Amino acid sequence: MDIRLLLTELSDAFNAHDLDRILALFADDCVLEMPRGNAPWGARFEGKPKVREALALRFQGLPDVHYGNPEHFVDAAAETGISKWTLTGTTPDGVRKEVRGCDFYSFRNGKVIRKDSYWKIVE
Repeated sequence: MDIRLLLTELSDAFNAHDLDRILALFADDCVLEMPRGNAPWGARFEGKPKVREALALRFQGLPDVHYGNPEHFVDAAAETGISKWTLTGTTPDGVRKEVRGCDFYSFRNGKVIRKDSYWKIVE
């Protein structure tokens, strides 16, 4: 399993806003943890259908979202990888967003089993 290649493909798929392409890289029993939520881990979505819904909402909330300046880090022995990026986008209300963040990925058999996202807080 080439985790660096998977991280690059994930980055490209997210920037293409291609849910089918993204979810093809996720296991059926995947977990997505988003930065915002009412729990210490943010919001958690379990299983492909719930992950798809959550990601679709992300694309609706920032229709032009782009993850630029990607950097990928790999721990092949642990089957994990980290992608750092600068998120830019504009809300439907016209509010421009720019924030640094990262995703911690865990893999099994070449598929994402967990994506845990973190953003810097801009005040």
